[in-house]
Amino acid sequence: MSIKSVITDSVKPLLGFSLLLLSPLALAADKPLNVPAISMFFIFVVMTLLITVWAARRTRTTSDFYTAGGGITGFQNGLAIAGDYMSAATLLGFTAMIYMSGIDAYIYMVAFFAGWPIILFLMAERLRNLGKFTFVDITSYRLNQRKIRTMAAISSLIVVCFYLVAQMVGAGQLIRLLFGLEYTLALFIVGGLMIIYVTFGGMVATTWVQIIKACLLLFGGTCVMLLAFSQFDFSYDKLISEASAVHSLGTRLVHPGSLLADPVTAISMGLGLMFGTAGLPHILMRFFTVSNAKEARKSVLYASVFIAYFFNVIAIMGVAAIVIVGQNSSFFEGGELGAALLGGSNMVAMHLAQAVGGNMLLGFLSAVAFATILAVVAGLALAGATAIAHDLYAEVYKRGDVTEAQELRVTKIATACLGVVAILLGMAFEHMNVAFMAALAFGVAASANFPVLILSMYWRNLTTRGAMAGGYGGLLSSVTMVVLSKSVWVDVFGFAEAIFPYTQPALFSMPVAFGLAYVVSMRDQSAAAERERAAFADQYVRGQTGYGAATA
Repeated sequence: MSIKSVITDSVKPLLGFSLLLLSPLALAADKPLNVPAISMFFIFVVMTLLITVWAARRTRTTSDFYTAGGGITGFQNGLAIAGDYMSAATLLGFTAMIYMSGIDAYIYMVAFFAGWPIILFLMAERLRNLGKFTFVDITSYRLNQRKIRTMAAISSLIVVCFYLVAQMVGAGQLIRLLFGLEYTLALFIVGGLMIIYVTFGGMVATTWVQIIKACLLLFGGTCVMLLAFSQFDFSYDKLISEASAVHSLGTRLVHPGSLLADPVTAISMGLGLMFGTAGLPHILMRFFTVSNAKEARKSVLYASVFIAYFFNVIAIMGVAAIVIVGQNSSFFEGGELGAALLGGSNMVAMHLAQAVGGNMLLGFLSAVAFATILAVVAGLALAGATAIAHDLYAEVYKRGDVTEAQELRVTKIATACLGVVAILLGMAFEHMNVAFMAALAFGVAASANFPVLILSMYWRNLTTRGAMAGGYGGLLSSVTMVVLSKSVWVDVFGFAEAIFPYTQPALFSMPVAFGLAYVVSMRDQSAAAERERAAFADQYVRGQTGYGAATA
């Protein structure tokens, strides 16, 4: 059975099943229905489902499913990467962080952005020239395929799960605010739609949903920002002075606060966000969707422009919300200023949209935010499913002796399993700030994926034993530190005191990864290690020239 028949045979019931999944939204009765907002919401969801149907008919091979056949242009891929990166953590989490903590949140955003020059100048070209479907193709290029793929797939899945938490929490709170549904039911709806997108449309659907929602998110965010900024006569000084006058931090709103009061946490967070960007599997996977290394470099350039612009839009929105939302009692539980925000602290951006643009703008931004979350979780699920189906099943378990239809079937099963995991994690971390949860995912990616990937590209002496020691060492140390930190050990598990005193692991776990990789590789004098060092010359030529690289 061909991949085309496997997918297209399932396209017919897609819309019917999707509308059945969405039916609880229409029946929500816990609060008065916001008809304009809900109408806009359904329009966007149905539009993305139609894109998925269209993409399913274009997906014929594993290359189509995993990398859209390599036929995406640099500009399109830049928009898609920006769409992948401008997630719930960006729109919802950062607006909430600016609203609550002021300039500290902007430091977060700068650290998030700082990873892109690393990717542009050090990684984009070699990623495209050396890889085919996943970044594991690069780390295993001259090393032991089975061992390296197993290790990298495990670390990728853990990073994907951490990042999924932020998206699922944001989506659940958004649907609860808009429809009055129970948070858990909202998680099931998001998880079900995620499975549909990936199972039926693969990378083609994921890419075009990301492109469209990136354009809409840039447009919607700009509209909210301009309408909010206009209430301060487009004067930044007036905006800051009025916000400082009503915020609990006062004039310290624009001063470094609690984040930089602890320099260890600040440095660790900065390292995690900066190098974690270069270790996120769903971001790295996007570089295999373009035709050549030149288009890969263009992708990073375009993505950087869009992301930098949107971060500054978010900053103005967050400060404006301090005055517009923070001084409007209708956005607080019980109509009392200073009480908990309706829908949770992550819903500041949605309240601001309603305050400056009414129900129509709330509906538009809510629909775009939900499409944003769906696109990101689809990208994450695709990266995780690819790690399971391509790296673990096809290359490690089957040793390459597998048909495309078999591999696709495993991908679908893996996607469904990841959907269930995402729902369970969303339940466990319901009250966490989504930007903070995303930062933890970056910390693990910076410790587990980035060290092995960058060393495999640039260091001749890296051996399989060294890569295994560095990869597993960085993964285990970073995950252990996250679990033992206050954010999990106290806030989730309920213990009285954290064992690990800091909230970010990268400052401690990255040296563990690099150190183990270096020491073990240098002490490895086996015959296999000598062959791996000798193979670096061939890898270097292909990485620089693209000779022999996978074609579109």
